[in-house]
Amino acid sequence: MTSGALGRIETELSALPEALRRVGEVILGAPAEAARSTIIELAERAGSSPATVTRFCRAFGFSGYAELRVALATETGRAAQAGWGAGVGHEIGPDDPLDVAIEVMAAADTRLIQDTAAQLTLDTVAQVADAVVAARRVLLFGVSTSGNVAKMLEGRLRRIGVPCWSAGDAHEALSEAALLGPGDVAIGISHRGRTREVMEALVEAGSHGAMTVAVTSFARSPLAELAELVLTTASRETTFRLGGLAAVHSQLFVLDAVYVAVAQRTYERTNQAFELTISAVESHRVERG
Repeated sequence: MTSGALGRIETELSALPEALRRVGEVILGAPAEAARSTIIELAERAGSSPATVTRFCRAFGFSGYAELRVALATETGRAAQAGWGAGVGHEIGPDDPLDVAIEVMAAADTRLIQDTAAQLTLDTVAQVADAVVAARRVLLFGVSTSGNVAKMLEGRLRRIGVPCWSAGDAHEALSEAALLGPGDVAIGISHRGRTREVMEALVEAGSHGAMTVAVTSFARSPLAELAELVLTTASRETTFRLGGLAAVHSQLFVLDAVYVAVAQRTYERTNQAFELTISAVESHRVERG
């Protein structure tokens, strides 16, 4: 926990006197249990007295133990709904209010993006971006949900002048891959890294000298083993979002990181492309008012 009562306790724990520190350690060790305990029960587990617990509460700005318990209950309740506590996603039930479902989704997606960013290897992102900038042709492969993600990156890169195509059909992917050559880039996207069509297309592209890149949630998957460079995505399955659906946000984030790195490397050309494309479609926009 990094905010609220638990965050403050965690941050300041080491500076507390020993008796108060023991109370804090008990709370941090099992915050939900502490929220359900009486002041006597908490004091006994901390090897202290109710008076010490009261002093602990006041040290963190609470008027007493009752106010601290409310704060702990609120925070642990939210953590349980969002699946933060033990890292296990909260299941959305058919009768859950919509606001609860949205809160769970937001927390899960936030954690997913943070996990994905933390595990990104910056050198790999840079290598892929450099290769894309220099490539005569960039080809993206993906099937089903991953194919939609590939199509989105294709649109972003083409918008800034990168010669990029995506292919979801197996025959189309193999045909396009056969036309690649040294210096070109082939990017295969597969959540589990076991989609045969994507693997076959990547092998075909590599056999003609193209750089091969895998985007997958499983770093030791067959797809990852076939690629020269691997970008891994975090994935956490939640209610109604299983398999590839669970990885969409992290896939988009990883590929957006590549896109931004490419745009940085082609800054002048990218800005010019934005100006030209915005101007080209301006007549199709409805004026305000």
